[in-house]
Amino acid sequence: MTGHIVPVPETPEVPVAPPAPPRPPKVRARPTSSLLDPLILRRAVLEAFVKLDPRTMIGNPVMFVVEIGSVITTVEFFSRPDVFVGLVTLWLWATVLFANFAEAVAEGRGKAQADTLRRGRRETMAQLLRPDGTTQEIPAAQLRAGNLTVVTAGQVIPGDGDVVEGMAVVDESAITGESAPVIRESGGDRSAVTGGTIVLSDRIVVQVTSNPGETFLDRMITLVEGASRQKTPNEVALDILVAGLTLILLVPHRGAHRRMT
Repeated sequence: MTGHIVPVPETPEVPVAPPAPPRPPKVRARPTSSLLDPLILRRAVLEAFVKLDPRTMIGNPVMFVVEIGSVITTVEFFSRPDVFVGLVTLWLWATVLFANFAEAVAEGRGKAQADTLRRGRRETMAQLLRPDGTTQEIPAAQLRAGNLTVVTAGQVIPGDGDVVEGMAVVDESAITGESAPVIRESGGDRSAVTGGTIVLSDRIVVQVTSNPGETFLDRMITLVEGASRQKTPNEVALDILVAGLTLILLVPHRGAHRRMT
C-alpha cells in the first residue's frame, strides 16, 4: 500500500485591527466669571452712579464733557420744559451712565478674576521634598527659591520653577488660555513650569525659582487689580481733540435752540 501525503488546509489569517491611538489626557475646565454674573452687574449698576462724581469723570475728558452737557440741558429743561431738550437730556445721561456701567463691569470682572487667582494660590498645597527623600505637605505660600517639590498627576504646580526630574503632561490653559496640554521634562528648553498649572500625568520634581510675591501668578494678580496704564501721547491728543469737538457741537446747538424758542 503506497502512502500518500494528505495536504493540510492552511488556516486563514485573521486580520488584526491596528491598535487604537492613545487618547490625549483630558483637560479640566476651570470655571470662569461670566460677563452676566448677577453679582458683578449689581455692583456695576451702583458704580455707574458713583462714577458720576466729577473728580472721577475728569479722568475721561470726553465723558466729562458729555456730563457737563447733561447738567446744562437738565437745568435748561427744568427752567423751560421742552420735549426736544428733554430728549437730548435723556440721551446724554444715558450715554454717561452706560459708559460708566461698561467700565464698572470690566473692573468688576477683573477684580473677580484676581480674587479667583488669589484664592487658588492660597489653597494650593505643596509636597516639599526633604534631603532624606521624604515629602512634607506645606502651603505653597511657604515655598522659597531653591526648594524641591514633588508634583503628581492631578495636582497643581505650587510655584514657578524648573523640572529637574521626570516628565509630565501639563495643563497650562489657566495661564496661557491654550486648551491643548504640553509636555514638560527635565533638561532642555521645555523644563520651565508655571505655578497654578495642573499636572495631568506622571510625576515630576520641580525646583522652585521664585519667592512668594515674585511668581508669574502674583504679577498677574497685580496687573488685574491695577488695570490702569499711562496713556500714550497719541491717546492724550485724541482725547483733547474729541473733548474740544464735543464742546464745539454742544455750545452752538444750545445757542441755536434758544434762538428758535
